[in-house]
Amino acid sequence: MTASAVSSADSALLARLVAHRTIGGVPLEQLEWLCRVGHLETLEEGQILTRSGLPVLGLYVLLDGYLTLSLDRGAGLHLVAEWHGGDVTGMLPYSRLSTPPGDVVAAKRTEYLFIPVPAIKRMIHECHELTEVMVHVMLDRVRVFKSSELFDEKMASLGRLAAGLAHELNNPASAVARSARTLVAELEKLDDSTKRFCQLNLSDTQCFSIAALRDERPIPAQALSPMEIADGEDALSGWLDARGVQGVPVEELAASAFAPADLDALEQRIGADKLAPVLSHIAAGQTVRRLAAEINMAATRIHALVDAVKGFTYMDQGSAMKPIAIGRGLTDTVTVLGSKARSKSVEVRVEMQPNLPAVDGYGGELNQVWSNLLDNAIDASPKGRVRISAGVERDKVIVRVIDDGPGIPAETLARIFDPFFTTKPVGEGTGLGLDIARRIVLRHHGDLDASVDATGTTFRVTLPVSKLAAQTP
Repeated sequence: MTASAVSSADSALLARLVAHRTIGGVPLEQLEWLCRVGHLETLEEGQILTRSGLPVLGLYVLLDGYLTLSLDRGAGLHLVAEWHGGDVTGMLPYSRLSTPPGDVVAAKRTEYLFIPVPAIKRMIHECHELTEVMVHVMLDRVRVFKSSELFDEKMASLGRLAAGLAHELNNPASAVARSARTLVAELEKLDDSTKRFCQLNLSDTQCFSIAALRDERPIPAQALSPMEIADGEDALSGWLDARGVQGVPVEELAASAFAPADLDALEQRIGADKLAPVLSHIAAGQTVRRLAAEINMAATRIHALVDAVKGFTYMDQGSAMKPIAIGRGLTDTVTVLGSKARSKSVEVRVEMQPNLPAVDGYGGELNQVWSNLLDNAIDASPKGRVRISAGVERDKVIVRVIDDGPGIPAETLARIFDPFFTTKPVGEGTGLGLDIARRIVLRHHGDLDASVDATGTTFRVTLPVSKLAAQTP
């Protein structure tokens, strides 16, 4: 970095300040004041203006060049802010900025006027119009960073949601595909066995007896344990071998809870010579019914998951504040994060007071709060328990997320709501979840706090009972 002090209102520098996009419109004498107190400095490409974690030493009026700030909030480095010639950055009047969240780097050769912190304090008293411009710059910067933070946390939440949903959908989707493929082959077997069954020319009474015996069987086959099915296979195989009956698929019969007593009854009605084709027909029919039941169960699970995600995100609903049913949001959140809880062997229990009143708010935002709190609780208590309770106390709805993990140290507890603060490894947390959750709760005129005791950690959300619900006819 090179530097040359400017001790007077250098005409060339003043001309550049007059042409400056941000501050060029302030009174000329205030620009001359900047020339007197500032230092003209240069950064070469790749050099750092301010380092993450180190104090910001002053105000930087960019005359030419390009500065960037990139952060890693869990998904790799990406550009958060940038400044070109004509912009202003660094310590601004009334700003509480102490250290930047990341390194500010010159993306190309950059020239700027440096105003040290002591001079900024003088500027507030001596250069009112210049100070006013700087305050507007600060407000714009806050909006940019807040928007970036919200976007990053929403993307991180979306990533967690997508990963959980993909895992949740994988099992039922695989079951549908697997059962559908098997069903095609089993339908051919059923068709062949039906032809042989029809060739037996059984009476109506015999057919009704066979149908009644078949319809008493449990569907799907998972109604019996593997041990019960194996024992059933042994018993049926022994019965059939004793009578010389061959070619009967005993696996499906055993899975459908057929027992030797059923075969005794069937033998009495149709005779031993017809047992093989009749039992093959029953087994093929049971297999088709079981596969259809599996497909139905898996499809129902997929529908429930999609419905939960739709409720979680409040898709197809307007953006206006309205009465929100807390119970539905909590249930949908548990469903969406169910796979993560199971992967960490965490038991999640929801306890809701009957007839829980609604709260006024934005459903998608509140669900983001529940998602952040539950996600953190699951991480904090592997192989443990998480309890979510919701009840009403006076005119407030209270939601508690309680985990039985090791707790949060006192020094950490004091900082958990600070932006960018996280105890998770790099790439696993943005450090924004709790900060944004608290901001969302405050926007809903509520409160979010945390406490630790011998039983674990409790996050408590307090929200006022809905006033809009009382106004709805």
